[in-house]
Amino acid sequence: MGKGGEDRGKKEKNSIESRNKDNDTFPAWAKDVKECEEKYEVNREVGLSEEDVEKRRKIYGYNELEKHEGVSIFKLILDQFNDTLVRILLAAAVISFVLAWYDGDEGGEMEITAFVEPLVIFLILIVNAIVGVWQESNAEKALEALKEIQSEHATVIRNGKKFASLPAKELVPGDIVELRVGDKVPADMRVLHLISSTLRVEQGSLTGESEAVSKTVKAVAEDTDIQGKKCMVFAGTTVVNGNCICLVMETGMNTEIGKVHSQIHEAAQNEEDTPLKKKLNEFGEVLTMLIGIICAVVWLINVKYFLTWEYVDGWPRNFKFSFEKCTYYFEIAVALAVAAIPEGLPAVITTCLALGTRKMAQKNALVRKLPSVETLGCTTVICSDKTGTLTTNQMAVSKLVAMGSRAGTLRAFNVEGTTYSPFDGEIKDWPVGRMDSNLQMIAKIAAVCNDAHVEQIWEPLCCWWDAYGGCLKGYG
Repeated sequence: MGKGGEDRGKKEKNSIESRNKDNDTFPAWAKDVKECEEKYEVNREVGLSEEDVEKRRKIYGYNELEKHEGVSIFKLILDQFNDTLVRILLAAAVISFVLAWYDGDEGGEMEITAFVEPLVIFLILIVNAIVGVWQESNAEKALEALKEIQSEHATVIRNGKKFASLPAKELVPGDIVELRVGDKVPADMRVLHLISSTLRVEQGSLTGESEAVSKTVKAVAEDTDIQGKKCMVFAGTTVVNGNCICLVMETGMNTEIGKVHSQIHEAAQNEEDTPLKKKLNEFGEVLTMLIGIICAVVWLINVKYFLTWEYVDGWPRNFKFSFEKCTYYFEIAVALAVAAIPEGLPAVITTCLALGTRKMAQKNALVRKLPSVETLGCTTVICSDKTGTLTTNQMAVSKLVAMGSRAGTLRAFNVEGTTYSPFDGEIKDWPVGRMDSNLQMIAKIAAVCNDAHVEQIWEPLCCWWDAYGGCLKGYG
């Protein structure tokens, strides 16, 4: 590249950096609608052009959260041995194995009973590692599932045309987006115009508020906190009432949910040891010190048996050293150390924690690491936010109750499925084609008294379903 090309590259880079900086400091919630449109050089009736979109995508990137690489299985296995007591057991097993092998060579035959102790220790450590890796792998998968709270599609106005199902990751700052009831907000946006008389958004997943928040187009003070920004809607929240036109202000990791995502990742990199692990490490250190001192004392007491000398003119002379006897008494000291180590302790601890994790899993509680179970036993006060739940702001019917065929009776139908897909779940024992008047009225109310709709974006063939659960058309 020539000098002119290098200078042009530097200018473009500086322009991108200054634009990002200006965007970060622009308080859209404190500006009126016209100022926001002028800032992002866009008209809400027309939207951005394809050329503008490409330019801004080069600056801001795609509208998606960073996907950090998960912990490798090799790293998970190594983490299971990152414990003082486990390392002591591992060292004891290796020494026991070496001594058993050495004794077999000296005696001329290998006795399988000599290897029982090291093999049992190795087995305990392997089982401990397998349980720990299995638990953390399952927890990581569950945590990844909880992160899937971003919208996948958005209704966008570009070049004066409305695109009903544009992938949300293709949004850029300055895009004009239409939100309707049930839509999940795809980015942090400034409300430009209310199509309906009111607009309410459920943003409990971000702020913890138990009730939906009413939104407006009016600007607020610049130093307002996130709960007070009534003219802003945030990525990951859900529209529960109303219809509006919004201007995308922040995308990807620059959104509020993106900042939370970054903080969670940073916190995960700086995890502290649990009270149980701290106590086990302290116990392991004390045990190591005591065993080391006792072994050294036992070995030194027997020095006279493998190291002898004579006194000549008051000074020790003619030293005699027996390597065989020295090794023999060293083996005795090591055997004492191995006997003093509680080989069964890690196995017992792992089993107890695994049982505790299983009981918590039955209550739908997620445990990332086994020692975390014990932490609950050290807890005296639990501070919860509102209901103390972590949800994705999606509601699913679990049971349908209707009047029975006779007066004063009720009947219940269990409903399966937890997503919005029409192919996920069904109403158990629903009498298709032979419903009585009560069930027909329930179906009619469910079909008419709402403005929800289902779209199969990637399916070439789809069905339109009527209120009675039957397929009206085979092609969509």
